[in-house]
Amino acid sequence: MPTYTLPNALSAELEIRKSRFIGYAIPVADRDAAMDELRRLRETHPAATHVCWALLAGGQSGMSDDGEPSGTAGRPILEVLRHHDLDGVLAAVVRYYGGVKLGAGGLVRAYTDAIASVLQDAPRVERIALATLTVEIGYPEEARVRRWIEQQTYVLEHSTYGMDVSLVIRMPVTALEDAHDALRDLTQGRAIFPPDSAQGN
Repeated sequence: MPTYTLPNALSAELEIRKSRFIGYAIPVADRDAAMDELRRLRETHPAATHVCWALLAGGQSGMSDDGEPSGTAGRPILEVLRHHDLDGVLAAVVRYYGGVKLGAGGLVRAYTDAIASVLQDAPRVERIALATLTVEIGYPEEARVRRWIEQQTYVLEHSTYGMDVSLVIRMPVTALEDAHDALRDLTQGRAIFPPDSAQGN
């Protein structure tokens, strides 16, 4: 079953009984990237009362009520993400307290609505798992292989130079098999793929 992510970050703002709720939905690769985004949100909103969030990113999911009563913020945000079949997405709600208490039920509704309003008509793109492939080639083949990487719009993560050139290429998991064949063709069979050269994530 396909999972979906967002093509770009989205936000929306609601005012509920004098409190401001600013919802954000941000595509992220993993938990580390999500924590960086949260840090940025806290820097952007230093006066916010709470920054509550939920993350769906494969096996790296998580959530936080950030000081709101337990279960009133992180979980409702997570449920909205699940409802939209999203993965690789950080959803966060920045709250500026307006002086009127909402009660547990009111908070659940407010955090649910804040994220639901961000995702209401959000475009979704299918999330494609990526993998890295390591290939060892001779120096004479490097320019040709680099050109092929660019043409395929893959990402060259890094290269190391020793007796041979070792290139680490990031590409969709579904392209790995074709990439092996293409690299063998480009190098007239001289390309070497070290064991464990392909790693998905």
